[in-house]
Amino acid sequence: MTYEGSCLCGAIAYAVHGEIGDPVMCHCRSCRKASGSAYATNAPVAVTDLRLLRGERCLREYESSPGKLRAFCSTCGTPLYVRWPDNPALVRLRLGTLDTPLGKKPVAHTFATSRADWDVIADALPQYEAREPGR
Repeated sequence: MTYEGSCLCGAIAYAVHGEIGDPVMCHCRSCRKASGSAYATNAPVAVTDLRLLRGERCLREYESSPGKLRAFCSTCGTPLYVRWPDNPALVRLRLGTLDTPLGKKPVAHTFATSRADWDVIADALPQYEAREPGR
């Protein structure tokens, strides 16, 4: 399967040639700040499956916490993925940037106890205090 995605302005485009892991909705403070919303919906992707199609000159990274790099478009600000240099095989892709259907639903809420006080989780998905077990 191949998935394609891009930033808001279209300067950056990417393709994922392979599996996109289970989506989770992360309510941690940094995901809320980076997305400007109640949570960010992310899924793991193997770095070897992610290909930048255009926009390398616009891609920037910000170290939001020690060892955690957030990649975004320097033109429009769209967050694209998070990566960790100490785990170079994996990124967490921002699923809102996909242009093609994913065909999967979120499986959990992570950092649910860190959610904004105005955020209401109204589904029956598992809620974890931190990352989901096994990740």
